[in-house]
Amino acid sequence: MARQLDYHTIHAIFTRFRDASAEPKGELHHVNAYTLVVAVALSAQSTDVGVNKATRPLFDIADTPQKMLDLGEDGLIAHIKTIGLYRTKARNVIKLSRILVDQYGGQVPSSRAALQSLPGVGRKTANVVLNMWWQMPAQAVDTHIFRVGNRTGICPGKDVDTVERAIEDHVPAEFQLHAHHWLILHGRYVCVARKPKCAACLINDLCPFEEKTL
Repeated sequence: MARQLDYHTIHAIFTRFRDASAEPKGELHHVNAYTLVVAVALSAQSTDVGVNKATRPLFDIADTPQKMLDLGEDGLIAHIKTIGLYRTKARNVIKLSRILVDQYGGQVPSSRAALQSLPGVGRKTANVVLNMWWQMPAQAVDTHIFRVGNRTGICPGKDVDTVERAIEDHVPAEFQLHAHHWLILHGRYVCVARKPKCAACLINDLCPFEEKTL
């Protein structure tokens, strides 16, 4: 774990991220807030690519909680059986869809507490939805962000909650909205787990990682 970087270095890092991609986007396919919740819930321990292959035809016929209930658990399973843990995920999607219909008029709530009360929706999923749909500066820490945060010293921490707080505490306010996507995309495509692509990294001169592959 690298030591926490100073404010000026972090500002320089995120300035480069912003210059390279001013409006980074999440890669999960969705058409509204509800399908985003479902897509993120389905993505646990699965790849975005694999989830998107399953959800594109699914969301063509079930893009609201009621339509998902009409499809039913067996119908949903038929669409998502290529995704890991599909039976548990299907059960949760049907349960959360029922709650949304019965308690929220079919609408997705915009509070973290309400989102986390839904079956299969944890803090990370809630933060993704708050950030991507409602443009709130919520930081959803996954394995990529955890790795990048600790390697670089941008947001080091012993667990995901500590890393989340480090982002909130140390990343300048002007970068908070997109910080999650810059970090996750950097971890997914450049600062990868086994052999980071340090020679192609736009922040390699600012990164203290000792085992650089230059």
